[in-house]
Parts: sequence; C-alpha cells; structure tokens
Amino acid sequence: MKKTVSSGSHLEEPIGFSRACRVGNQISVSGTAPIKNGETVYIDDVYNQTKYCLELSIGAIEEAGGNISDVVRTRIMLTDISQWEEAAKAHGELFSAIKPACTFVEVSRFIDEKWLVETEIDCVVM
Repeated sequence: MKKTVSSGSHLEEPIGFSRACRVGNQISVSGTAPIKNGETVYIDDVYNQTKYCLELSIGAIEEAGGNISDVVRTRIMLTDISQWEEAAKAHGELFSAIKPACTFVEVSRFIDEKWLVETEIDCVVM
C-alpha cells in the first residue's frame, strides 16, 4: 500500500510530486526547500535554511507514520559547498544520535535563487 504526504506547495500539482511517499516500511522525502507559505525563509542563512528543511522533512516522516529514529540516509544539496559546515551544524543538531548515512553535494542552482539548500531523506520504519 502506498501513502503520500502533501506539503501544500503550489509546485506539487504541476510537477506531480508529494513531499513524502511511503511504501511498506520505506519512506522517501522529496527535495525539500526552505519555503513557508510560498515564500523563501532565512534568506542568506545556510544554517537556518538547512535546519528548517530538515524539520519540514521530519514532520512529513511523522505524518507518514515514521519518526526521526527511522532515518537511514540524508542528502544535503548546497549551491556553495564552502558553507557545508553551517549545514552540517544544523544536520548534527538533529541527527547526531541517529547517525544516518549522509551526503553533502554542491549543485549549480535550484528553482529559486534564494534557496541555498535542499534536503532529501530516506527512512526504514522499524
């Protein structure tokens, strides 16, 4: 059985995606950008954008029936990899006890130039 979780984003319908999708005991969270009520939050602040994205993702995981301890992989995509330590600080505050597999990568850009980061998360619900 498949369960989807909506973010309410205006982009979901035209792109055709969900914030998260659960099939069986696996949950995948889509690329999550620092958007609240259709507006980018924490402009020019990698740390807070990262933390916000991860917290949004954790909320979607919980809505899909999982929890933070089920996280097995995170991906942090940055437009400027030299700021990885700020993103890593936010990640560590949430995941230091869980220690999922984690990847930091630099990308050329996102849909909105104010987004400095997007995150993805995968879970296995135990």
